[in-house]
Amino acid sequence: MPSADELIGRHAVESLLSAVEIAAPDADLGSLRAAPRRITPLSLRERADLLRDALLADLPGDYATLARTVRAARDNAADFTGWLIWPVTSAIATRAVQEDTTAAFDDAMALLAELTGRLTSEFAIRTLLRHDLDRALDIISDWTGSADAHVRRLASEGTRPYLPWAVRVPGIQARPGATVPILDALHRDESDYVRRSVANHLNDLSRDHPDLVVGTARRWLDDSDAAAGRLVRHGLRTLVKRGHPTALDLLGFAPARVEVDGPRLDHTTIPLGGSVHFSASIRNTGDTEARLTIDYIVHHRKANGGQTGKTFKLTTRTLAPGERIQVTREHSFRPITTRRYYPGTHAISLQINGIESARADFVLAGTGTP
Repeated sequence: MPSADELIGRHAVESLLSAVEIAAPDADLGSLRAAPRRITPLSLRERADLLRDALLADLPGDYATLARTVRAARDNAADFTGWLIWPVTSAIATRAVQEDTTAAFDDAMALLAELTGRLTSEFAIRTLLRHDLDRALDIISDWTGSADAHVRRLASEGTRPYLPWAVRVPGIQARPGATVPILDALHRDESDYVRRSVANHLNDLSRDHPDLVVGTARRWLDDSDAAAGRLVRHGLRTLVKRGHPTALDLLGFAPARVEVDGPRLDHTTIPLGGSVHFSASIRNTGDTEARLTIDYIVHHRKANGGQTGKTFKLTTRTLAPGERIQVTREHSFRPITTRRYYPGTHAISLQINGIESARADFVLAGTGTP
């Protein structure tokens, strides 16, 4: 992932300033001019918010005035694209909500759709969804028929319940079926870019409403093509990791009779920053062919001494009666920003068609070698 400086750094601020100067030559852009001196310690989201606020301060007036300036920048400034668009779309949505008129709201939705091909408007649209969910969804439903794949993707991505980096929309989470018509309209989209968004949206919904998601996926599989199978598998990935029986059955992973020998670990003490290598033997003890989705779970030690599991994909295999396979994997404990490791007892287990095997314990040491 590029750094914040690479995405919204000095160059992006200078490009934004140049574009606004072209579109509004008489504006006093003191806040934007001061921004490069202020962004250095800020995160990416904080930088976008800083520039949004600078735009709103430097371009006072009603929503229509701001919209005219943005459209002028779009039409006349060659560098008006990329990550600088994030604070621009955020300013548009903020000013429209502040004005609180139907005209401003509708035009803001239209302008976000116009700009989303330059950089996705998925973050800014959340402000409008939170302000008037029903009106926004009515407009978004029309976007599903747009000739522009970027706009069709915005319809799905912008309404995701758990969109990364974005604020939550309480109305969407309180009404779990509200966005399903959007997904129904897009799940057979010709663009893989759009279909990936639909799958991620479906996966978001599965966190809180698994039965709704499984029912939706079943409808798509009953009346669709091969592409729907790939989309559904991606959209049900969290439910598969959770061992949700109906989701597993829908994907063809019925309960199976298997014998598991393992997991066996190469070491029982692992240094922080090292890796644990494990292997296991799996045999189909049933009298029919068994289609297996095989995951492994790392049971991380928590600060309070308990454990919490995280599931990782291992493989998918089909075993004939009596057939045996060996699986192996190396799992790293290299420090990462999204997880804190605590020294002490951890464990690894397998999960086959939703059923967990016995755990193999090991100790994660703060220092030293195994």
